[in-house]
Amino acid sequence: MLKYSGKIAIALLAASSLFPNASLFAQTTKPSAVKPAPAITTEKAIDLAQQGRCKEALPTLKRVLSGTGSSDTRKQAGLVGLRCALALDDRDASVDFLRQLQRVFPKDPDVLFVVVHAYSDLSSRAAQDLGRFAPNSVAAHKLNAEALELQGKWGEAEREYDDLIEKQPNTPGLHFLLGRLLLSRPDADAAAAERAKQEFLKELEIDPNNAGAAYILGEMARKDENWDEAIARFSQAAKLDPNFADAFLGWGSCLVTMKRYDEAIAPLQAAERLMAWNPAVHYTLATALSRSGHKEEAEKEFEIHRSLTAKSPPAPGGDKPQ
Repeated sequence: MLKYSGKIAIALLAASSLFPNASLFAQTTKPSAVKPAPAITTEKAIDLAQQGRCKEALPTLKRVLSGTGSSDTRKQAGLVGLRCALALDDRDASVDFLRQLQRVFPKDPDVLFVVVHAYSDLSSRAAQDLGRFAPNSVAAHKLNAEALELQGKWGEAEREYDDLIEKQPNTPGLHFLLGRLLLSRPDADAAAAERAKQEFLKELEIDPNNAGAAYILGEMARKDENWDEAIARFSQAAKLDPNFADAFLGWGSCLVTMKRYDEAIAPLQAAERLMAWNPAVHYTLATALSRSGHKEEAEKEFEIHRSLTAKSPPAPGGDKPQ
C-alpha cells in the first residue's frame, strides 16, 4: 500500500488555503428533503451560498454567470458558484464554472488566481481517488515518484522507478521517466548521464514512438558535439511528433552548425510555424537563408528577430546574437 499522505498532496498543491472548509461550506441535505425551488434572485442565491445552502444556490449562480448581466455580478456569481461546486464535490459543475469564468474573464487576475487553485484542488482530488481505488497500480506509483521528485527526494523517487521497472520492465514510459529523473538531479554527474542515456535507449526499444526520449538523446549528443547523432535524434523526434517545435529547432540548429545550410531551412521553417514568438528560431533561420543565398528572405527573418528581442530583453548575463 502506498503512503500518499503528504506526498501527492504536496505534489499537486491542494488548494486548502483557498477553500479551507469545503466540507463545511456546503450544507448536507438528504435528497428526499430537497424540494424544487422557485426561481430566486442573484442576491438571494449568493446569500444562500454564503450560508452553505449550495444546492439551492447553484442553478441560479450558473444562470447568472452564463447570462448577460453586469460584469461584476457575473464574476461574483461565478466565483461563489465555483466555490459551492467544489464544496459539494460536484466536479462536472466545477469544470463548467471554470470553463465559463475563463471564457468571460480570460485576463481577470482575481479569476485567474481562483482558477489556479481550483484546478489544483481538482487535481488533488483525482490523485486521492487514484490512491484510494488503485493504490498498487503503475499509475499510482508513477504519481508517487513524481511527488517525490517535486519534493527533491531524488533517491526515493529513483527507488520508486527502479522498483517499478524491476516488476514491469517492458512498461512504456518507465525508462523515460527514470532517465529524466537521473538528468534532473542537482548532483547528476557523468555516470548519471550515461545511465540516463541507456534508459532512453531502452525506452525507444520498448516504445519506438517516444519522441521525448529521442529528443533528449539529441540534446545529449549535441552537448557532446556529436552532431551526426544529434541530427539523427532530433529529426527522429520531429518525425514522430510533427508538433514538436524544439525538435525541429534542434535539428535545424545542428545542420547550421555543420554548415549544411540548405538542409537546415526546412526544419527551421517548421519550427518557425510552431513557435513564431521565439527569437532564436528567426535568427537561426535567417542565418541558414543568408548562407544559402536567400538574402532577401534572410533580412526579413533578421528583422523579426530584432523586433522580438527588442520586446523581450535577454536574460541577465546573456547577449543578443549579433
